[in-house]
Amino acid sequence: MKITDEFKGDVAIIHLDGKVMGGPDATIFHGKLHEIVSGGKKKVIVDLAKVEWMSSVGLGMLISALTTMKNNQGELRLAGVTKSIQSLLTITRLVTIFQVHENVEEALKSL
Repeated sequence: MKITDEFKGDVAIIHLDGKVMGGPDATIFHGKLHEIVSGGKKKVIVDLAKVEWMSSVGLGMLISALTTMKNNQGELRLAGVTKSIQSLLTITRLVTIFQVHENVEEALKSL
């Protein structure tokens, strides 16, 4: 998995690319998220448009990110959710806890 980030105003956008399976990638992702929160950012979008596949550990990674943001009075949005990830979110009923948007631009408008 490749992780890149960008900032648009007061919003941090974390782009994930490849297979999200946890392990060392989860550690890097959480480090990036904590760096963003420590920098004073309260709004984060996780862009999943280029994610090919996600394991249950990857889902846990997103849940942990949401918890981190809520614990820091922040907000997290998911953008570019593919059909396979949407299916995972629906099956696990996580679709009810995440705010999911078609793309990053729509997620930005929601913040």
